[in-house]
Amino acid sequence: MNIPMKRTTSLAVLSALLLAACGGSDDGDDRGNLLENPQLLTTLTAAQIDSGTAASGLQAISGRARCDVQVLSLNYSTVGVNSEKTNASGVMLVPAGSCPSTNLPLVAYAKGTDVQKPRTLANPSDGETFLLAAMYAAQGYAVVATDYLGFAKSSYSYHPYLHADSEATSVIDSIRAARRAAAGRNVNLSGKVMLTGYSQGGHSSAAAQRAIERDYAGEINVAGAAHLAGPYNLSGSFKLTDAIAGYQFFVPYLVTAWQKVYGNIYSNPGQAFKAPYASYIETLLPNPTLNYTTLVTTGALPGGPNVTPNQARDAVFQPAFINDSRTDPNNALFLAAKKNDLLGWNPRARTLLCGGAGDPTVPPAVHRDVAQADFSSRGLSNVTSVDVDPQVQAAFGVGGRAPTDPTSAAFANYYGNYHGTYEPPFCHAAARTIFEAVK
Repeated sequence: MNIPMKRTTSLAVLSALLLAACGGSDDGDDRGNLLENPQLLTTLTAAQIDSGTAASGLQAISGRARCDVQVLSLNYSTVGVNSEKTNASGVMLVPAGSCPSTNLPLVAYAKGTDVQKPRTLANPSDGETFLLAAMYAAQGYAVVATDYLGFAKSSYSYHPYLHADSEATSVIDSIRAARRAAAGRNVNLSGKVMLTGYSQGGHSSAAAQRAIERDYAGEINVAGAAHLAGPYNLSGSFKLTDAIAGYQFFVPYLVTAWQKVYGNIYSNPGQAFKAPYASYIETLLPNPTLNYTTLVTTGALPGGPNVTPNQARDAVFQPAFINDSRTDPNNALFLAAKKNDLLGWNPRARTLLCGGAGDPTVPPAVHRDVAQADFSSRGLSNVTSVDVDPQVQAAFGVGGRAPTDPTSAAFANYYGNYHGTYEPPFCHAAARTIFEAVK
């Protein structure tokens, strides 16, 4: 259902009015300004949300919806990797119906890795958007979620994948945009902000927390944060001898993005990538038409049921390039990873790190546990960790346990769905427990 809002004023006047109502950013520029009148795409009723969560099995984790949820599209100003002006889009979810429209805490969410350039979270049918609606907005939280640079309505020429600083600005400016959108709809936010994100989004939300608490604490009150299955120890991940699940998607994405950001990761694509991938890899991700499945079925990237992560890695990358990143402390890729690690800072708000021990894509032993040890080494008692693997095994394992035969279909199905499907709801439930305590 589409319910477009009638425009009664120019966008310039609208932006000026909303800016006056909410105040500008501390940067003294237009970051976070609304570039379009937010559109009400639909209202998900509590009954519709309950029907969806009951059918999927999510309701046992999310609980029943307390209220309806309005789904609003956002298009807002932000900056690129060199502070150049650009834009990003996203979604705002607003509690409605039986929930009050006053003193709403705001959850700022960063999404997981996306390979589809046109995809936006401003889509009521999107599974990630529905999860946010069920877990947070239907429980009385306003939610804003960015599409990131280079996706959907963003005019940015590429997506700077796992680049901490630009991830942070995308999230920060989405908060500013949400505040302006709320003021324009007579929705009163409490001023408390909770940060969360999943997978790449866990890296993004942690980067946003670091940046806000360092630079914008007077503007944005981070009451709590929950970083879910995020790759915080990127430099450590390059030391691994075995490839993670999904390596053929995530690592080429990262390498080509960082080449665009830093310009020194390789001298030409053929130095890093094998044929035929070297001829098109720099423009492959994010893709205008292909998704994870069709990237493989069309042969754009290697993969399939009989292709191991190590085989996929070895098909795409030049072995000398990978070996040098693993062994040379002065390697450009390794040094770029060090720049984007999220270690060595001190979270101020109550902070949760969540992951499942069986995650084959973002192994907690490499990321969550290393980050927790780093924070604990400086006596930070406000940072805690949770392992949701027992819940994942109980819900999706064979007889309540993870399958152990690597040649079985059950093993492939379990670990193929672990990171993308099984783990997220349990981590979001853990996040909500933190947010309930601080809201």
